[in-house]
Amino acid sequence: MNPVLVKLGGSLLTNKRRRESLRKNVLDRLASEIHSARHQEKLDLIVGHGGGSFPHFPAHKFSVHKGIKNKKSLYGFTLTNDAAARLNRHVITALIKARENAVSVQPSAWLTAKNGDINSSFIEPFELYLEHGFLPVPYGDAVMDSVQGTAIISTEQILAELASKLGAKKMVVVANIEGVFTDDPSENKNAEFIPEINRNNYLRIRKMLKGSYGTDVTGGMLHKVEELVELAKNGVSSQIISGEKKANLKNVLLGEKTGTTIKW
Repeated sequence: MNPVLVKLGGSLLTNKRRRESLRKNVLDRLASEIHSARHQEKLDLIVGHGGGSFPHFPAHKFSVHKGIKNKKSLYGFTLTNDAAARLNRHVITALIKARENAVSVQPSAWLTAKNGDINSSFIEPFELYLEHGFLPVPYGDAVMDSVQGTAIISTEQILAELASKLGAKKMVVVANIEGVFTDDPSENKNAEFIPEINRNNYLRIRKMLKGSYGTDVTGGMLHKVEELVELAKNGVSSQIISGEKKANLKNVLLGEKTGTTIKW
């Protein structure tokens, strides 16, 4: 089966500084690019997406990633879970409008966590969706945790789980910048672009990324790179590309090399 995994970044789909601010034109264009690529070449795809300014506000306010501390924690979990699902509906709608048979797959219904990491998952629905030509769409979500009560599982963690169990060999991470830099390029004009992260330069680059780009409840850029490196060690290469450039996602799905490649 070997599906290609696509992650649409929350910072790309939303304005993360404004609560539940959807960048609808960007989302619609990306959905069209996905459909165009699949129309030109038979591709088994799973498209995941981050939460951006939808779930991150309640998740941060109630520290959902730290578990259940009191009754307010339960309320925070429900708000986060609802907000994540609400953004997912926008993504599904855009993909259907682009003529894709997209199906929402709510993570809190098919996986559980333990101390903030995925502990168990039931992936048969993904296998069946792909077998019949659907486009499954999971997303970063608030899930139940057997130790701390609740946790936030990032889209990268979810896609890594699916890559492991479905035999994926490639992931495309679609961001609001063209790849990984030594610092946040929007804050530091001297930030340098990193075309490739591999076993020879990872430790040096990791030190550069520490504390860069700010953070969010899923860990920020450093955490995302760390997860992609672990994927690379298991045979899944990644490309981090800009979703701001028209046709960039389509071209990469069809084989073009651009952005930052992470391999081992």
